[in-house]
Amino acid sequence: MKILTILGARPQFIKAATVSRAIREHNESQTHQINEVIVHTGQHYDPNMSEVFFTEMDIPIPSYKLDLGGLDHGAMTGRMIEQIEAIIKKERPGLLLVYGDTNSTLAGAIAGSKLQVPIAHVESGLRSFNMGMPEEINRVVTDRVSNYLFCPTAAAVVNLTNEGFPFSTTNQEEQKIFQFGDVMYDTTLFYADRAKKTFSLHDKGLREKEYALCTVHRAENTDDSQSLTSIFQALQEINKELQVVIPLHPRTEGILNQTCDPNLLENLTVIEPLSYLEMQRIEMGARVILTDSGGMQKESYFHGIPCLTLREETEWIETVKEGANILVGSNKDKILEAVQHLNFNVTKTGLYGDGKASLKIVNEIKTLFST
Repeated sequence: MKILTILGARPQFIKAATVSRAIREHNESQTHQINEVIVHTGQHYDPNMSEVFFTEMDIPIPSYKLDLGGLDHGAMTGRMIEQIEAIIKKERPGLLLVYGDTNSTLAGAIAGSKLQVPIAHVESGLRSFNMGMPEEINRVVTDRVSNYLFCPTAAAVVNLTNEGFPFSTTNQEEQKIFQFGDVMYDTTLFYADRAKKTFSLHDKGLREKEYALCTVHRAENTDDSQSLTSIFQALQEINKELQVVIPLHPRTEGILNQTCDPNLLENLTVIEPLSYLEMQRIEMGARVILTDSGGMQKESYFHGIPCLTLREETEWIETVKEGANILVGSNKDKILEAVQHLNFNVTKTGLYGDGKASLKIVNEIKTLFST
């Protein structure tokens, strides 16, 4: 039972950590082993955004490490397809496993579908309904060619149903849709205590609930100098009353220095990108989180921290409906108004499952191999 897992970016490492652990637990107790072969495309090539996650989260060392980061979308995706196709032909897996919505996800799905290898998509059915986002294109195409659609929420299942899923796949079998919960919730539950024990806010010069945490990396913000300037002007205002901490994405830093006023970073607490455990600890201690990251929107909810999403739409619409997340876009006035009217009492419900999504996915994969 051989699985080829395609990874390339930070969010995928986080999701894969708990599924890979579930595979290892299966192999320790079962006669029929699942052989997971991991391919790292190199989409995130900065050590702080890649290698540290494999070490810290006990993810198996990739069998293949490609070097395809830092390219434009077309070049990156095309080269990934070419090299993943060669690996598929060599390894001859019974299933190809992809996560999320990155170029690595899309490349793996296209390569697998062309070679008629069954594809399982973890985090299927998410939609922002903004086809201007590269991630939205990746989601839609990956879902369409996948055989097994593992949806994290009821809303994701509804999205697929509204689009006419399930369809017939390349081998003329009907797609199968599952709702087992969100593997990122599994990961957060597993690592929360370790994060608290491993890292201290005091060592970072921070006090519990006395700072705002912000991340900005999506192209819709970074590629528009007006949007980026507006966001950082708002952060400057917030920083007058509440310390603003920014683990600055390398790409965002470069754009700020090239196209915006470098003084926009003045007085803000700018730190290097953090490892997964460090990020969890700093999220748990924040009073509010401002982000354009889909993963951090969920993690803020998991930790009970209010979130302001620096986008006009979100795939995680249920967090908005629950009142835990406010869409503010890049508008300075909207951001500042939302900070003034925040509800700091985030109540978690069972939106993302029971923390056992990974085990259920692995059990289903085992069933798929036995049929």
